[in-house]
Amino acid sequence: MLQDRVVVVSGVGPGLGRAIAVQSARRGADVVLAARSEPVLAEVAEEVKKEGRRALTVPTDITDEASVAALVETTVGSFGRVDAVVNNAFANPPLVGLGDVDFDAVRAGFETNVFGALRVTRLFAPALEESRGAVVMVNSSVIRESKPMFGAYKMSKASLLALAQTLSAELGPRGIRVNTVAPGYIWADALRGWFAHLAGERGVSVQDVYDEVAANIDLRRLPEPDAVADAVVFLLSDLARAVSGQCLDVNGGEHHH
Repeated sequence: MLQDRVVVVSGVGPGLGRAIAVQSARRGADVVLAARSEPVLAEVAEEVKKEGRRALTVPTDITDEASVAALVETTVGSFGRVDAVVNNAFANPPLVGLGDVDFDAVRAGFETNVFGALRVTRLFAPALEESRGAVVMVNSSVIRESKPMFGAYKMSKASLLALAQTLSAELGPRGIRVNTVAPGYIWADALRGWFAHLAGERGVSVQDVYDEVAANIDLRRLPEPDAVADAVVFLLSDLARAVSGQCLDVNGGEHHH
């Protein structure tokens, strides 16, 4: 699906970012790994290489213009092309009601979740135009509901969705597709840890917590990182060549949209 293409993934970590990178490599892509944590980049790079593809690690702070410009220069200089960009980096604003949340903390969330994604996309746009490439923004199902304490996070992710839709309109005439995936729960280490904490507080098993949450999902199971990554790969591939400006919810049927 992505044979011999060059895919850039920002926000590479041990969860979804890793899965997107590895699944892209399994589908034939060479992968550029961008994040602030060099040890994590090195670990994921080894996994990409095990799939028989090239991996380039570039420590990057997407809130810094010069850092992103260096990412673009290094990528194009190493591979000569860019076919896809996945904006996976994110920051969680404080889980505080909007009546009490600190404005500077909200701004910090926007700096990564919105301005960072815009910065990465527009600096890669000239290279993406040459390849008639694709961009995927990783969003969240927080945009589908309004839970107390999640307001600041929803604000930034709703803005990210608006950003993706507008970029689709602006970059489409240049041959660049821009889409979004919105995962819900992702059954990975971070969520396992949280469920273990909840289970301990309540004196029940982790499986009890899992089953309680899964009961509200049509498929009665929580998606794993690879499942979400496969949705990203689809949107990057030619199978989605007529898809742009769309948001694909990947939540097992928790929310219908």
